[in-house]
Amino acid sequence: MKLKGTMVMELTDVNTSEVETITEENMVTNAVNNILGINPMGIFYCEAEYSTGIVWTGKLLPICPNMIGGILLFSKALEENADNIYVQSDNLPVAYASNNVNSTANTARGSLNLTESKKLDNGYKFVWEFTPSQGNGTIAAVALTSALGGQNGFGSFVGDASTFLQLKAVDIGSLGAAKQVVLFGAVEVDFEKNLLYSMTFKSSSVCIKKVRLPIFNIGLNEKLDDSTYTVLEDKAVTVSTFRFLGDYTLYGEFMDGKDGYWYGFSNEGNSSGSATMVWVKISKNDYSIAEGEWTLSNAKLMAVGQRDESATYPERIIQCCMRGGYLYVPAYNKTGIYKINTANSADVTLIPFGFTSKWKPLCEAGSCEVYMTLIGDLIVAGDFQVTAEDKVIHTQGSVRLNDAATPLFQYKQFLVGWGGSYGSEYRTMYLLTPYLATINNLSSAVVKTVDKTMKITYTLTEETA
Repeated sequence: MKLKGTMVMELTDVNTSEVETITEENMVTNAVNNILGINPMGIFYCEAEYSTGIVWTGKLLPICPNMIGGILLFSKALEENADNIYVQSDNLPVAYASNNVNSTANTARGSLNLTESKKLDNGYKFVWEFTPSQGNGTIAAVALTSALGGQNGFGSFVGDASTFLQLKAVDIGSLGAAKQVVLFGAVEVDFEKNLLYSMTFKSSSVCIKKVRLPIFNIGLNEKLDDSTYTVLEDKAVTVSTFRFLGDYTLYGEFMDGKDGYWYGFSNEGNSSGSATMVWVKISKNDYSIAEGEWTLSNAKLMAVGQRDESATYPERIIQCCMRGGYLYVPAYNKTGIYKINTANSADVTLIPFGFTSKWKPLCEAGSCEVYMTLIGDLIVAGDFQVTAEDKVIHTQGSVRLNDAATPLFQYKQFLVGWGGSYGSEYRTMYLLTPYLATINNLSSAVVKTVDKTMKITYTLTEETA
């Protein structure tokens, strides 16, 4: 069945009643097909007697108005490609709306007209309305998205939990601490090759484990609960300068640079003076290394993270992020974030927040905590985000994730992470909700101002091939 979408946008001047009408047709992406047709790690199967998966009806089905039930508006045109299902952070939505009435103070969000929106015999008719104070800015492109994606986009000051829809939580508590440590140490997942890479530091070596997981194929003796993962390689890379600093608490973190290298960093938080940090860079190809120690003049940093694999429950806390060759570490006083060039430690920039962060993790506080993760090219933290242009966006700071120890690893619309807290250990998978289900570039951009209301009628129908 082929889908056809037509959008009619009406901008009405509240002073003159003049109406500007724009009519466009869209292209449909692979977003919905991916959700219905891809099943990484058996996410939509039940591996236990009692399912911990999502109930589809009401959350994802019917497709309209759930899997497709929101709208996103952008200031720049979108690439018309069926595999283009997420925007980069330089083109985050300027406005959006969901499948209900906006009762919040979020002025970027409009409301669904519940009277005019309705199911059709061969599709669905959405009608969204924006008051003069809502959805203002330049609009060059429009996209249908999920109902949750239309609530706050990638996150706003009034809400940010709607960006992540938990699809499944697999209980891995029975694995035991030794096997959990490997999963909790994940720094990279290669979905296509069914591989996970786990890293930690012991004595004078960085320990790297290459692990097979049944992601898109499953062996004769494998299960879907992570209990049968196989360590294919266990490599100890000897280092001389790099180490986890600290005495009782060991501080340090490993990350995927997404440039052919893994990186390790360690520092102790400092509220005054200059920061000292040791680092290592490891080639994924041949395990060759570069390492050293930085003195970061006048930089007052939080610790990048901490580990404890000897505790009753494995501990990992992540307080940093890496993007484009730069390490991002929050300022000790929670009012900004440092951007450190890993190729030139003299290149250090403090990016001010403009507020004092609550500095809470993305999950509940516990023995494992993740404070920052990278989604596409957007750094997502507790109550702030940092775009690729280093623009800071203040968000609500709600709990969004299940118990978390690892960054979120992304495959198309799916996100996966491992974590636990004092005996509750899980592998959790999420749907990243503000995807592009359709792409509709306007012939000419329009500007929505406080002098105008905006009404968008979007009709999506099933056409016979």
